[in-house]
Amino acid sequence: MLTVDMENKENGSLDVKNSVENGRPPDPADWAVIDVVNYFRTAGFEEQANAFQEQEIDGKSLLLMTRNDVLTGLSLKLGPALKIYEYHVKPLQTQHLKNNSL
Repeated sequence: MLTVDMENKENGSLDVKNSVENGRPPDPADWAVIDVVNYFRTAGFEEQANAFQEQEIDGKSLLLMTRNDVLTGLSLKLGPALKIYEYHVKPLQTQHLKNNSL
């Protein structure tokens, strides 16, 4: 099993060296709901991770989420929602697009 070298940054983001951790598939499109939940728990968003489970957000759904979906659709506090979108959802979407455009 591969591991992830993650470093918490001051802005709440993680510096992810390798996208495989805890048995999660490397491509977020292949993540089950529990993989998404565990990703956000590992990233330090324990309380907010439950919203992804309640809304049944799997990897494909996560990759389709807009900023507005994260800020309003998950009923999260604004601060954590902004960090989740800017430092996690958006980079995962960007990386997925780069990996699948080759």
